[in-house]
Amino acid sequence: MTGIIEKPRHSETSNNSYSTRPNDMTVLGVVDFADCDQCSPYPNRWSSIRDHISAPAAEFMGAFILCLLGCGGNCQANLSANKSVSASPAGNAVTSNLSWAIGLSLGVWISANYSGGHVNPAVTIAFATVRGFPWKKVPIYILAQVLGALCGAGVVYATYFNAIDIVEGGSDIRTIAVSGNLFGTYAADYLPSVSAFFAEFIGSAMLLTGIFMFTDKKNGPLPAGVLPVGIFFVILGISSALGMDTGAALNPARDLGPRILTAMVGYGSAVFNFRNQYWLWCPILGPIFGMIVAAFFYDTMLYRGLESVTNRPSEEAERHHLHSCARTKRNGVAEIV
Repeated sequence: MTGIIEKPRHSETSNNSYSTRPNDMTVLGVVDFADCDQCSPYPNRWSSIRDHISAPAAEFMGAFILCLLGCGGNCQANLSANKSVSASPAGNAVTSNLSWAIGLSLGVWISANYSGGHVNPAVTIAFATVRGFPWKKVPIYILAQVLGALCGAGVVYATYFNAIDIVEGGSDIRTIAVSGNLFGTYAADYLPSVSAFFAEFIGSAMLLTGIFMFTDKKNGPLPAGVLPVGIFFVILGISSALGMDTGAALNPARDLGPRILTAMVGYGSAVFNFRNQYWLWCPILGPIFGMIVAAFFYDTMLYRGLESVTNRPSEEAERHHLHSCARTKRNGVAEIV
């Protein structure tokens, strides 16, 4: 560290110079801690705290953006269709699907480098089950995702509160059929329960397949920033093709966070009692099981990376590898088998 700041010669020193003393606090702004292996990686106390909370904070922000734009797109498209709210509609199913696709894309973009960009409890659980993501991190990730989704939906509700009052017919009236379904997801009336579960299962499996497809090095290294764009098209395709039956939750946090918000602001217990706890077995368990199955299928059939449970070497393979390495080293062979 003593070589970072040189003490100037007396002849070079002027009265207004700030670099006359190495310990002068005014020179700290020019110190680069990255060029010293023995320095602390934390230049101040907050940087140390931030290092421990940045991953869940990134998941919170990603889920917040997802539901802010997604639920906002739902509200704008549907509430503006009421003539008492807007003279002409300000959106439709296409803009709503685009809002969810953009929301997830930006959510992944902001969180990818800090937490891996899961933004989805089902993705987190699938990575922990198949790809070796630490199980000890799963609870805090899920909590951050649900809280982020709840807060994002809360901001949307605060934004469209007056329009919801008009559409519902009063500030003391809140119904699922009119405005509650703009936040949580609910199956169509014609859809039996098993079909609702299957719709979420298939859509979520497709989303996880897309994530694995884009991150698989065998498919070519992705340029920086391309992954969120790929996720955008996957979500847009799923919501446009498979979203009519259940609203395509595909994400337990995306449904549970806004659902809790609606229960808090006047929709009551009906949001949880719908179809005998539909909220649990369809938008939560459907995506979780769908992504786990898709993860095992992709890794079993295609993936070669050693972080997958399907590719971990057996004890016999490890013994053979160690024996071969030791033999080649004894023989002076440079290349290790």
